[in-house]
Amino acid sequence: MSKSIAYKHYLRALSHWPKDSLRPECQFQDVIRRRVDRRFLPASSSNAPNAAQATANSAIDEKAELVQVNAIYSLLENRYSGKYPIKGTFLKPASNPTHYTDLVKELEEAPDRSWWSLQVNKWKGFLRFQ
Repeated sequence: MSKSIAYKHYLRALSHWPKDSLRPECQFQDVIRRRVDRRFLPASSSNAPNAAQATANSAIDEKAELVQVNAIYSLLENRYSGKYPIKGTFLKPASNPTHYTDLVKELEEAPDRSWWSLQVNKWKGFLRFQ
């Protein structure tokens, strides 16, 4: 186990990261966790390639890693949505004012859809009556 402060911050931030229900087989926190483990934990000499050993054995720039962790924390805490709020009619374009609300609704409903509702929505896309 690494005693690095940055490593501990990575683990804490990734433990709070929300699960992606649209792609359960490919989670952001799993990908970053593998990268962090390769970077901070020593590689075993019997089953690791030489490039991984060189990376693991090289000196870790703690300050640079903390900057990376800070970027993850800023996304996790939605710092930028508070700092740069979306104003005006940006989320309600004149051509389709409900586009973004419909998109959020679709993304929330998509993981729980049955096979039958997927087929119905597919046919609705083929046959558009107005």
